[in-house]
Amino acid sequence: MTATDPTTPAEPDGPDTAKTTTSDRTTPGALPLPAGAARLITAAGAAATFASTMLAWTWTAEFPGDLTYYGSPVDLQLLTLVGSVLTLLFLLSGAYRVRGLRWLTPGGTHSPVLLLALGTLGTTWYTAGAITGTLGGIVNFEPGMWVAVLATLTTVAGALGLPADTPYEPLPGQERPNPWQRLLHSFKAPAPTPAKELPGWAEILVIAVSFGAGLYLFTYGIDTSYGELFVGYLVLVGFAAPALGRAGLTRRLAGLTGKHRTISLTAAFVAAACFPFTQSSDQYTSVAANILIFATVALGLNVVVGLAGLLDLGYVAFLGVGAYAAALVSGSETSVLGVQFPFWAAVLTGAGASLVFGVLIGAPTLRLRGDYLAIVTLGFGEIFRIVMENLDGSSGPSVTNGANGIANIPDLEIFGFNLGEDHTVLGFELGPFANYYLLMLIFTIIVVTVFRRADRSRIGRAWVAVREDETAARAMGINGFRVKLIAFALGATLAGMAGTVQAHVTSSVTPEQYQFVEVVPPNSAFLLAAVILGGMGTVSGPLIGASLLYLIPAKLQFIGDYQLLLFGLALVLLMRFRPEGLIADRRKQLEFHDTGQLDVPKGTPGLSKTGA
Repeated sequence: MTATDPTTPAEPDGPDTAKTTTSDRTTPGALPLPAGAARLITAAGAAATFASTMLAWTWTAEFPGDLTYYGSPVDLQLLTLVGSVLTLLFLLSGAYRVRGLRWLTPGGTHSPVLLLALGTLGTTWYTAGAITGTLGGIVNFEPGMWVAVLATLTTVAGALGLPADTPYEPLPGQERPNPWQRLLHSFKAPAPTPAKELPGWAEILVIAVSFGAGLYLFTYGIDTSYGELFVGYLVLVGFAAPALGRAGLTRRLAGLTGKHRTISLTAAFVAAACFPFTQSSDQYTSVAANILIFATVALGLNVVVGLAGLLDLGYVAFLGVGAYAAALVSGSETSVLGVQFPFWAAVLTGAGASLVFGVLIGAPTLRLRGDYLAIVTLGFGEIFRIVMENLDGSSGPSVTNGANGIANIPDLEIFGFNLGEDHTVLGFELGPFANYYLLMLIFTIIVVTVFRRADRSRIGRAWVAVREDETAARAMGINGFRVKLIAFALGATLAGMAGTVQAHVTSSVTPEQYQFVEVVPPNSAFLLAAVILGGMGTVSGPLIGASLLYLIPAKLQFIGDYQLLLFGLALVLLMRFRPEGLIADRRKQLEFHDTGQLDVPKGTPGLSKTGA
């Protein structure tokens, strides 16, 4: 947007408008297009993309979703339609400054448009590739597919011609950034702008609507009926999420949730509790229940890795200790103890057994640091699995039935409420996995509360001090060994508590469930990846990371052995472009990114130029 552009308002609308105008005059786009022409091309491409979804994309119903209808977009067409609408809305808000839509871009103006255009292109071109691979060539394209492919490419070309939101210094010999540099530059967050104060009721309403939208997005993703639709959903959401961040909406919502923290946590768990009521069967509530187990264990590992900085590669063993302890006292016919504890006693048994093992393992090993500690914990994880296999009555005492494990674990019964039976609640039919999901949600609330209290306590500050520099922490009077042992024991206890529920959800416990690396989580490698992917030291980070790492393999079973390859590629890209994780605290952001501040002040400390 230049000073002579007719779309530039005569009077600035606020600090964000003034900043945008200055940025546009100094920051070129990747393509040599005038700002006005780039906007028109982007708008025309987004409109044509929208129109393409009203046409048939293929001629046969053999491709999943049946994209053969006119005027009735479904599945992947709907994703492209949503992407085109969002691209057009953010273009009108950021570039054209349409009154009534300016709240969509409180921070950035053009970067969200480019990211959404790329997300729409990715979803559409992936659909084109899937049709080609499934049906055998582009000859199966109908006119709507060709229009969509060309329209999304036009939208991206126009968005690349838009100026960047933040100042850009071209490399020597360059007049403007190339498309790749422009794309990377779009991920750079603009400077914060003053937020308009809202009434208290409006802020609470925004929080409630946001969590409701999050519930809808999660439900849509987990309910996708075939893998191609889930991949398209991931592509669009993967670009839409940073687009909201670059627009400044994520920062505004974070400010509101921080201001109303109790209301935000309540809204989050109410939205999560509503999920089983959106399902008509247990097909996906079983996935959701296992996601909560995985996420809860990852949050316990976050105490060890994220707060105390202890690299634990055998953490899944504590989950196994809790599960085996609960299975032995569950009343199962294959249990050698032959006893059945009530639910609360089984939980205490599993958590207590994990606590004891955490102290026994941590006491002699936590005096090690770094790689040595990681190797020891990895060895403990493997020793646990091997010992469980050998306690079969032939290689050792008959305790765990060896590789066969403890099977036929009966369902939990709490206050006469059998979680293994169907129940009608508020007119909705809840199956066994929905019951276990709600039970696990209560456990998640407990773990989140413990994590938050510990993080803000004196021991939590000691963990952070030991994580940053144990030598300096010990010099300040902190007993490093003691605080690390507390972290190790607390993390083990939380994992054991989750293991008691896992034993009843899976109905059996076997040693193979607790390996270091396995295609199906939870395992130590995936738990550690969930903490790092989501963001170490945060509450929501491991929950989101664990949800993604469990949901993606569950929904992408059609790609078979390529799951681990794609998982490794995703980790490489994440470590390259966002090493602090998806949800990072301020400390990690300052640690991994250049803030523009000098590490060492210029001049000689304590001396003036004349004195020197």
